[in-house]
Amino acid sequence: MAISQSRARRKATGGRYIDYRKKRQHELGREPSFTKLGKKRVLVLRVMGANRKLRMLRADTANLYDPKSKSFRQIKIKTITDNPANRHFIRRNIMTKGSVIDTELGKARITSRPGQDGIINAVLIS
Repeated sequence: MAISQSRARRKATGGRYIDYRKKRQHELGREPSFTKLGKKRVLVLRVMGANRKLRMLRADTANLYDPKSKSFRQIKIKTITDNPANRHFIRRNIMTKGSVIDTELGKARITSRPGQDGIINAVLIS
């Protein structure tokens, strides 16, 4: 069955909406990419309007911004220490926006969306 990003079938009260039409092509979604820790692997997708979307499947480096020195460096990722999106993502080493990673320079928070942007940008927090 297709993944849809249309209105939910049920109301907030639990009652059902009556379907008035079928799913439309512009409402279709895709499975999440679940960016993991590993050798860099990026998937290029064709999306609506013949545009391209880069999906990062695996990564082992991040573009790290240091607020003290105001400089960027490409740093190796050791592990994922915290993920507010889902606590089970930590065990599976899945990176999303907002997750905290352990790098060679210390802990950093991811500011980009790896599954959407195809790149990992992070800001040093300690």
